[in-house]
Amino acid sequence: MDKFLVKRPSSGKNKQEPLEMKGGELDCMRDGGEKKRPRSEMPGADESFVHSPWKQIRAEGLNCDYKILFRKTEADKIFQELEKEVEYFEGDLTKVQVFGKWHSIPRKQVTYGDPELTYTYSGVTFPPKLWIPVLNRIRERITLATGHTFNFVLINRYKDGCDHIGEHRDDERELVPRSPIASVSFGACRDFFFRHGASRGKNASCHIEPVKLQLAHGSLLMMNYPTNVYWYHSLPTRKKVLAPRINLTFRKVMALPKK
Repeated sequence: MDKFLVKRPSSGKNKQEPLEMKGGELDCMRDGGEKKRPRSEMPGADESFVHSPWKQIRAEGLNCDYKILFRKTEADKIFQELEKEVEYFEGDLTKVQVFGKWHSIPRKQVTYGDPELTYTYSGVTFPPKLWIPVLNRIRERITLATGHTFNFVLINRYKDGCDHIGEHRDDERELVPRSPIASVSFGACRDFFFRHGASRGKNASCHIEPVKLQLAHGSLLMMNYPTNVYWYHSLPTRKKVLAPRINLTFRKVMALPKK
């Protein structure tokens, strides 16, 4: 999918060339597989912030930006903190309604956020747990890298390649219109797909090539408007993957009037 992904041009004389991708796809190599170490990795440099380049992912109606947000050592530490501190939903909050039938979610899930907010999808309203330090640290790093602030996060934990999530769009009415969604990944690298809505199903009105990504440990994917208007995304099963993955999607959510 090299035609989908380009680097933002630098403001200096030496403009960066488009990323060359292994197999024509964005793979799991951190920092785009570039061999040169950024200045921030030199001895004595700030060890808390990664100055990796942004990479643009573009197609018809698809507008995403990708970068490495955390160094491996810090990403490893955060992953362990998430494993210890995040408390996932149990009971009725582990099920969703699809075509009138209730199904168990094939992964662990929980929401954290500001106390007055809720988030509803697939027939279930999810109340947020209160922010914990490790989530605030990730949230602050996203703001530092993007300038966007977020008040809610949905966390999905995939124990291995059998856990998955089907094609969907993040278009719930609680989301602030046209706001981006910041997706941060830790742990195992998994195939992540975008599929245009007009290309789905047997009665598809057109054929637009799907976009396949592999999101690295410690990476940030910004899904900008209008991505979730036109494109569905999914994380399919991959039985050969044996390690866990934790994904956090930070959102801007509105408090809706109570009925």
